[in-house]
Amino acid sequence: MHERRQEVNSAALAYPIGGRRAWAVWGAALLVYVLAVFHRSSLGVAGVLAAERFHITSAQLATFTMVQLLVYAVMQVPVGAMLDRFGSRALLGAGLLLMTLAQFGFAFAHSFGAGVVARVFVGMGDAMVFVSVLRLVALWFPPTKSGMVTQATGWAGQVGAIVAAGPLASALSNFGWETSFLIAAGSGVVIAAIMFAVVKDTPFLDNSRTEMRMSAVGRALQAAWKTTATQLGLWCHFTAQFSSTVFAMIWGFPYLTVGLGFSSGQASALLSLMVVTGILVSPFIGGFAARFPYSRSSLVLGVVISIVTTWTVVLVWPGRPPTALVVLVCVLVSAGGPGSMVGFDLARTFNPPDRIGSATGIVNVGGFTASLCTVVLIGLVIDHVSPGGPSSWNLDSFRAAWCVQYLVWGIGLFQIFRLRRKVRAEIDADPDVDDALRRRFSQRVRGQ
Repeated sequence: MHERRQEVNSAALAYPIGGRRAWAVWGAALLVYVLAVFHRSSLGVAGVLAAERFHITSAQLATFTMVQLLVYAVMQVPVGAMLDRFGSRALLGAGLLLMTLAQFGFAFAHSFGAGVVARVFVGMGDAMVFVSVLRLVALWFPPTKSGMVTQATGWAGQVGAIVAAGPLASALSNFGWETSFLIAAGSGVVIAAIMFAVVKDTPFLDNSRTEMRMSAVGRALQAAWKTTATQLGLWCHFTAQFSSTVFAMIWGFPYLTVGLGFSSGQASALLSLMVVTGILVSPFIGGFAARFPYSRSSLVLGVVISIVTTWTVVLVWPGRPPTALVVLVCVLVSAGGPGSMVGFDLARTFNPPDRIGSATGIVNVGGFTASLCTVVLIGLVIDHVSPGGPSSWNLDSFRAAWCVQYLVWGIGLFQIFRLRRKVRAEIDADPDVDDALRRRFSQRVRGQ
């Protein structure tokens, strides 16, 4: 079915699939994703300042990120449905509007409640962006390129995290809270103009190829969820992504500066190193997934086990771990982001094009659900161990708090082992599916 949908007559196309216009559309949409990652990561370097500005505990600080991630995760399934109905361009525009207004409000927030409301709308806007970009990739690029472009989307978008780790941290020090977040909000207006000028939802002349009736949305969601590979993709995303997300979004910067004694500049450099590592690792993970499609869940398991092992060494180390070991854990944790992208590839492989948005939204729930649970648990543990607030945080506080990751890893690994056996059994039981997958991926490898 996938091959038949891709074999469109050139007369049905307004623009060639994979051509220059495709790259322009992707590039303009990618700018929106870069900005979304920046907004998502902005609290990571502003966490200690936020605790002081709002006079809050570590659990309340975690609430900012928790509500942002909770809204992001809850929105994924309805966003996937809206995406299949209204298209990427409309959702990218709505996401930009919400994030811009939210950061504008956060700039002037002085109370804990106002800050929470602002982070809610950051999460709502952010939730609309990544899946919209992935749908554009699925429609504008052939299968021989879509896997690698998806990986490139993930790592290129992390430029936003670099901007948050470096320039935003510097701006907060030099210009203060309000000016820094007002500049962040204003960037959305510029990027919106570029996006609306360039992005088109589809290269097809017949829009019915990419739109669904609302009456079919529920059936698409149900069918996507019943596909075992979609569930496997969700749990791969759940297990691989959360440690890097939690580290980058909120608890990594305080851990490095307060817990381990690094300067703000050194901590920002380590967060930037994580982003660069993710960028460098992504092509290798994407290439492996394309060449060895039957080993994609094994790849995720390898990434997760390396992260778990390194974190264990850091946490059991007596006293302050060596700097080289801290650098190593940052490097390996950052590989979890690209590793989690394999979940989207699994969903794309086993779902037809008319429910890619729904399947992608389901998968994207995974990592952010794991992240928000971990963010909250870490905040609760830190408050329990160091109830005096940020001034009482120390290395032992963070050492105890980071241990909550093992619960999340355990749940995720169990589900991956269970579901990958089920997917393989389904493939073995249906020779037609097995033959179709082998043809598709042999074409993808030759195309690279």
